Amino acid sequence: MATNWPSSRLSVEVEVGYLVREPIDTAALVDAVSGPLLGGTVLFSGTVRAGPDDGPVIAIEYSAYDQMAEAECARIEAEVVERWPGVSLAFRHRLGRVRIGEASIGIAVAAPHRAEAFEVCRHVIDEVKVRLPIWKREFLDDGETRWRSNAPTTTES
Repeated sequence: MATNWPSSRLSVEVEVGYLVREPIDTAALVDAVSGPLLGGTVLFSGTVRAGPDDGPVIAIEYSAYDQMAEAECARIEAEVVERWPGVSLAFRHRLGRVRIGEASIGIAVAAPHRAEAFEVCRHVIDEVKVRLPIWKREFLDDGETRWRSNAPTTTES
């Protein structure tokens, strides 16, 4: 059965598309990584928020250098496959306008054990934040817009 979900379990004949302009189907990401030898599955869904440090954000518009971002996503996936053999990975990053509460990124990782699945998921989101040529323009509730960096966040205790 042909699919276009990026996943380390899929054949090289499958067209990979990491960037999407429609809502991210997290259930399909989990389905793409599931397997009988994989006992720990982690799903990360990064959603647009208007937290106390973010101000009155109502949406974020994501834009990218698509071709370069797709290639970098493929490199991240290849690194995961090499570093963590036996782990299955699928992820998507949304482009366009994404409203509060909607997912801008979805990452699914399945591994033989949970610790490895969590480790890989954390690695992927950190690498995406640092390496992808994706830009964020925030739309505020007063009609203003502002550009925001895609810098990685720090780990909180």
